[in-house]
Amino acid sequence: MSETYKDRQWKTLDKDLKRLSRVEIAAQTVSRPLLGVGVSLAFIVIAALGAALVTGNTPGMLFVVAAAAFGAYMALNIGANDVANNMGPAVGANALSMAGAIAIAAICESAGALIAGGDVVSTISKGIIAPESVADSATFTWAMMAALLAAAVWVNIATWIGAPVSTTHSVVGGVLGAGVAAVGIAAVNWSTMGAIALSWVISPVLGGVIAAGMLAFIKWRVVYRDDKIAAARTWVPVLIGVMAATFATYLALKGLKHLFDVTIGHAVVIGVVVGIASGLGAVPLIRRQSRGLENRNRSLKLLFAAPLVISAGLLSFAHGANDVANAVGPLAAIVHAQQAGEIAGKVAIPVWVMVIGAFGISFGLVLFGPKLIRMVGSQITKLNPMRAYCVALSAAMTVIVASWLGLPVSSTHIAVGGVFGVGFFREWHAERRLRRANLTKPGAKRLGPEERRRRKLVRRSHFMTVVAAWGVTVPATAVLSGGMFLAISALQ
Repeated sequence: MSETYKDRQWKTLDKDLKRLSRVEIAAQTVSRPLLGVGVSLAFIVIAALGAALVTGNTPGMLFVVAAAAFGAYMALNIGANDVANNMGPAVGANALSMAGAIAIAAICESAGALIAGGDVVSTISKGIIAPESVADSATFTWAMMAALLAAAVWVNIATWIGAPVSTTHSVVGGVLGAGVAAVGIAAVNWSTMGAIALSWVISPVLGGVIAAGMLAFIKWRVVYRDDKIAAARTWVPVLIGVMAATFATYLALKGLKHLFDVTIGHAVVIGVVVGIASGLGAVPLIRRQSRGLENRNRSLKLLFAAPLVISAGLLSFAHGANDVANAVGPLAAIVHAQQAGEIAGKVAIPVWVMVIGAFGISFGLVLFGPKLIRMVGSQITKLNPMRAYCVALSAAMTVIVASWLGLPVSSTHIAVGGVFGVGFFREWHAERRLRRANLTKPGAKRLGPEERRRRKLVRRSHFMTVVAAWGVTVPATAVLSGGMFLAISALQ
C-alpha cells in the first residue's frame, strides 16, 4: 500500500520532535554547569549583603563586605575540593550513593563548623608573618584579602583540573605571598614554613603506611582465613572498637577542643572508653548481620559497609570543625581589624562569619563536589568497603600521631595518601603472589614489562597530577597573593 500524504506528515513531525528533544537534552547538559555557577554567585552576593546588614554603616564596611564575598568564594571551593577526601572512598566502595554521600557530608560538615568550629583563630595563619611587622590595619586588611582571594582562586583551579589539594596550605601560601609583598621577606617565620613544607611529605606517607598496614592486617586475619565469617565475627568488632576509639580521640583533639580544654592524654582516655564500649556493643550486631552469609569476600564487604559510612560522617564532622577556619579565619581577622582598628594575634569568629563558612562549604560540595569525589573514590585505584575503611581509619590515626609528635599535617594529603597507600599495597601484594605462583610452577610464563605495566593498580597519571599540585600549592598561592597585593597597592 502506498504511503499517504498524511502518513508522510506524521513521519516528518516525528523527526522534528526527535530533533527538538535532542536539542533540549543538549541545552540541559550545557546549562548544568551554569546552574552551579549561578547559585554560587547568588550565595556570594547574599553573603556580601548579609555582611553589609550586620556591620551597618560603620567605618570599613566596604572592606568587610568585600572580604565576606571572598570568604564565601573560598568556602565554596573548600566544599568542592576538600570534602571529597572524606566521602570519596565511601562512594568509590559503593557503600554510599553520590546523593547519600553529599547529603551526609553537607549535614556533618555544617554541624561540625557550627557546633565545634573554632571560636578563636590565628589572624596570621599559623604564625607565618609576625603581627608586629605589619604597619597598620589598612595594610593588614589588603594583605588578608589578597591572601583569601588567591587561595580561593588556586583551589578553584585545582578542582577544575581534578586535583585534591590542601586548603590549609593554600591559605598558608596566600598569607606568605601577601605578607612578603606587604612587609618584606624578613617578617616570615621560616621555621614554621619549614615545618609546613615537611608536612607535605609526612602527611601522605604516614597516611599511606597506616592505611596499607590496616589492609594487610585485615587480609592476614580475615580475608585469607579458611572460615572468613568466623574470623570476621572475631575481628570486625575489634576493628569497630579501634575505629570508635580513634575517632573519639580525633574529635576530642580537632573538634571538641574548641568547646573545652582537651589534652592529648584526656583525648586518649576518652577514645579508649568509647572504643571498648563500641567494640563490645558491636559483637551481637556483627553476629546477627553475619548469619546466613556465604564464606566469601563479598560477604565481608557487607560487614564493613556500615562502619565505613559512619567513619565518613565522623570525618566530615571533624573536617567542618577544623577546616572552616581556612575560609573564615582571614575574614574574621579583617572584621576585627576594621571594627577595632587594631591587629590582634588571635580574634573571635562572629557567628555570622561562621555561618558563611558552614553554608559555603555545603553549597560547594553539593554543586561541584561530585567531580573530586569520583576522582578520589574510583579513579586513583579500585576501592571496596574494606579498603575504604582502612583509608578513613588511617586519616584519623595519622592526625592523632601527628598531633602527639607536634607535626603540622594536611587532612587532604593524609586521606589521598591513604588511597595511594592502599593502591600501592595491592600492587605489591599482587606482584608478590605472582612471584610465589611462578616459583611453584617452574614452567609458568613470565610476565614482560608491558604486561606488568598493564597490571598496575594505581593510575600513574593521577598520582603525578596530585603530587605536582601538592608541590606547587604554596608557591602558586604565594605568587598569586603577592601579585594581587602589589596590584591593589598600585591602584591606591
